[in-house]
Amino acid sequence: MRVVIQRVSEASVTIDGSIHGAIKKGLLILLGITHEDMQEDINWLVNKISGMRIFSDMDGKMNLSIQDIDGEILVVSQFTLFANTKKGNRPSYIEAARPEVAVPLYHAFVNTLSRKRNKEIATGIFGADMKVQLVNDGPVTIIMDSKSR
Repeated sequence: MRVVIQRVSEASVTIDGSIHGAIKKGLLILLGITHEDMQEDINWLVNKISGMRIFSDMDGKMNLSIQDIDGEILVVSQFTLFANTKKGNRPSYIEAARPEVAVPLYHAFVNTLSRKRNKEIATGIFGADMKVQLVNDGPVTIIMDSKSR
């Protein structure tokens, strides 16, 4: 699993002209799933994301986690995170998991994160044409891959 985590002051995802998910201060997580991913990858990422200290404390130092600030999370599926650009000009997405593998893992990631936070997680819709808007706070953007521990 690969994630792009963006610290945001607000973010939303619109599908067919209607806002499907929206948050205020928190994290926008773009989630890519490959065919090798399992619950172990989900658990590792959820624990890292939940404890990652990327929010400012009273002294302006990045010392607080999403849990510490009681922030919100928006998760959006993004198969293009597994784009292979080695050959030619058209990326290959062969490393991205097919929907029959990716959809259950996407839902498991969201559910595991929700249980860990004891809070609802805003989402997009897997496979939909989504318009994502965000105000990146900082900017702070972090890329993580569960296979690079």
